[in-house]
Parts: sequence; C-alpha cells; structure tokens
Amino acid sequence: MVATAPPAAVRKRRRKHRESDTPTVGRSRFGTAAANAGGVLFAIVMFFPVYWIINTAFKPAPEILQFEPTFFPHTFTMDNFKSAFNAPFFQQDLLNGVIITCGAVVGALLVGFLAALAIARFQFYGRKAIILVVLSVQMVPFVAVLIPLFLMLQRFNLTNSLLGITLVYVGLILPYTVWTLRGFISAIPRELDEAASIDGASRFQVFWKIILPLTGPGLVATSVYGFIQAWNEFIIINTLNDQAHQNLMAWLLQNQTSRGTFWGPLMAGSILTALPVVIFFLIVQRNIATGLTAGAVKG
Repeated sequence: MVATAPPAAVRKRRRKHRESDTPTVGRSRFGTAAANAGGVLFAIVMFFPVYWIINTAFKPAPEILQFEPTFFPHTFTMDNFKSAFNAPFFQQDLLNGVIITCGAVVGALLVGFLAALAIARFQFYGRKAIILVVLSVQMVPFVAVLIPLFLMLQRFNLTNSLLGITLVYVGLILPYTVWTLRGFISAIPRELDEAASIDGASRFQVFWKIILPLTGPGLVATSVYGFIQAWNEFIIINTLNDQAHQNLMAWLLQNQTSRGTFWGPLMAGSILTALPVVIFFLIVQRNIATGLTAGAVKG
C-alpha cells in the first residue's frame, strides 16, 4: 500500500486556518495608525534637541540671544566652530580624549576577553561568585567610587595623569565587556574545540583560529559600548584631573562662566565632540548588527 501526500490545497487551507486562530495585536487600521503616530512623535521628541544644537551652532550670537527663537538661521556662520576649535585646551583635550578612549577600549578588550574565556570555557572554584561580582559591579554609581579612586591613584602617583584615568576607564568598561563576551564565547559549541584538538591543534591554535574569529562580532559590539562610555565620561575625569589632562566633555564646561553661557561655541563644540563617536559608529555599524544578533553560533 502506497501512502499518498495530502493535496497542496488542503495543506494550504489547514495552514491558513491555524494562522487565523493565532491571536494578533495591532492589525486594525486604528492600531497601526496609532502606533505609527506614536513612533513619529517619539522620533520628533528624540531628534529635536539634536536639531536645536545644530541650528544654534550655525547662528551668530545676536540671533541666538534674541527673545523670539528662530527655527532656521537667518545668517549662516562658521564662527562658532572656529571659536570652539581655536579655544584654549580644545585641541589638547581632543588628543587626550583619543588617547584615553583608545587605551581604555584596547585594555578592556584584552583583559575582558581573556577573563570571559576563562569563565566560559573552564571550570574552577568560585566561578559563579566571579560572575555575580562582575554583574554587581555594574550597578555601583560612579559618584560612590570617586574618593576611593582618588586615594588609590594618589598612592601610586597616578593622579592628574592620562595613564591613571585610562586605567580607571578600563575598570569602568571591564564588567560589561566580560559579561557580554562570556555570552558570545559560551554560544560557541565545545564540539568545535574538541574537533580541532582531535585534528592536532594546540590550545592556542584553538583560541586563535576558532574562538577568536567567531567572537569577532561580540568584540566589535563591546568595543562600541566601551568607546561611547569612555569618550562621553565626564564626572570622573573632571574630578580627578586638571584642565590640561581632561577630555572634550570636561572642556564643554568652560563655555559656562560667571558672565554667562557662550551658546554658539558650546553647541559647535558639542557637534565636534560627537563627531568621533558618529564616525566610529558608521565604520562598524554592520558588525554591530551582526554582533547583537549573534547568539547561536554557526557551527
């Protein structure tokens, strides 16, 4: 007796019947329109501060300070950008920010990756406690650790230096890096390690040729987070370092004086300060999407 497959039309009707039984949300026109309106409103609210910064940066000072605000500059000017770029300590703080941020990101990735590898691949006493500590450290507010950080740096003569603040930022980024990379490494099947070992690969070759390439998207995603954290940090560096050893976030504070706020250079400086983060994000955006969705690895 030969079994015959059910006609395609019957299978199609059954599939359609199951889909109609599935409860759905937001399928009505009113629901779709409300969701779209909410999305547009949210986008406007989020984008308006950015638009106002750009709008103010291209206005001359009299137009910025006039009583009635204008939504478009009547006279475009680049003087605010020239003033910000040539202001005291701007270029110095820009260089400081690049050095501190790159050093912190590279240091956090090196230490964090090895730590995540040990937690994900090896069984040792206190492993779960370490994971819990790493998660708990992320919940501590920055302000609570300022005084201990200052005393620790002072003991090693690292106060008011780029090396000291870089090490602080490494500690700041490290918990998130370890926690995130641990998930990526855990998702890599151990069978790949075992297969490579059977083929004669050493532990270093397994690490270098299998684990490291498969963790690449995770490294990119965590590096972006670390870059944004280190570049935009303000409280710690403004408290521990003087003006010559700060970053651009602390420099922006110079535009607020007892005589008032220089809104034009402040807004222009804000745009110049945000440009490195935007450029870095545009360079690695493809890998970010891959890294954020890479949970189940690719065996």
